[in-house]
Amino acid sequence: MSRPRVGFLGVGWIGRHRMQAMLDTGAIEAVAVADPAPAMVVEAQALAPGVMAVESLDAMLALGVDGVVIASPSALHADQATAAFEAGVAVFCQKPLGRDAAEAARVVAAAKAADRLLGVDFSYRHTAGMEAIAALVRDGTLGPIHAVDLTFHNAYGPDKPWFYDRAQSGGGCVMDLGVHLVDLALWTLGFPAADGPVCAQLFADGRPLTGVAVEDFALASIVLATGTVVRLACSWRLHAGQDAVIEAAFYGRDGGAALRNVGGSFYDFTAERFAGTTRETLATPPDAWGGRAAAAWARRLAQSPRFDPDSETVVAVSRVLDRIYAAAR
Repeated sequence: MSRPRVGFLGVGWIGRHRMQAMLDTGAIEAVAVADPAPAMVVEAQALAPGVMAVESLDAMLALGVDGVVIASPSALHADQATAAFEAGVAVFCQKPLGRDAAEAARVVAAAKAADRLLGVDFSYRHTAGMEAIAALVRDGTLGPIHAVDLTFHNAYGPDKPWFYDRAQSGGGCVMDLGVHLVDLALWTLGFPAADGPVCAQLFADGRPLTGVAVEDFALASIVLATGTVVRLACSWRLHAGQDAVIEAAFYGRDGGAALRNVGGSFYDFTAERFAGTTRETLATPPDAWGGRAAAAWARRLAQSPRFDPDSETVVAVSRVLDRIYAAAR
């Protein structure tokens, strides 16, 4: 049986990293790459000698690929993914899938209509720590979860100008970092309805967000249908004393558990279970988790290109982001 033929649209650092993760599975064949920066194309071709360089998504689809991996600016995701599905091609897309829930829903509807696989790079789900915490939450070990605390402070912020243009990005740190946090909470809890009260405060350069600026600091809380209160804090360029502060903590009647980054790292995490004043280690570094979502999609595509109903949950994540932005206006 031949391997699925996959094209890679956008091969900057993240695009190339996900490309390598997929190639390492042996499940797919890379046949084409496209990027407006020639140097990025050269680096991607080094990962898969013989892979073709093309100018556009249309040229990639004309090759008869089975799947497309999208790592382009956020404003392009929904249209590019929809075009791929309309051509009968599976898609793995960087987050956010859309700049709002309407765009995300449009992509999911296109995937469903085409009966083609959709994956979104919610990579933090695949850390060993979050997998261990999710298991404790889902089997009831921690009891009913009443509170979730989520934090992602990036002391640097994005280096691409389009991130700071709301029309292109859809938003600031909530769209960039908060999307991961909201996904972690909903995924761990089994995607309960997130239709309770929402409070949010967004800031830009230390002042309440106004006009067309994008937020660089955000605080929000939302009550889920289960009664669980989810609190979120995220930022770019915070004076945090280290490169990053990342945490996802779940507190239940019978215990708690938390994923935390180590020493300001973006990549190294510990996970612990709490019982009163005691703690138990669930996971420690090293853990090569970054490409696992991409690898899982590649293996799934090799098994079947058909639509996976679980991908519809990405719309629920986008709706929470929409509600955060609406609450802050």
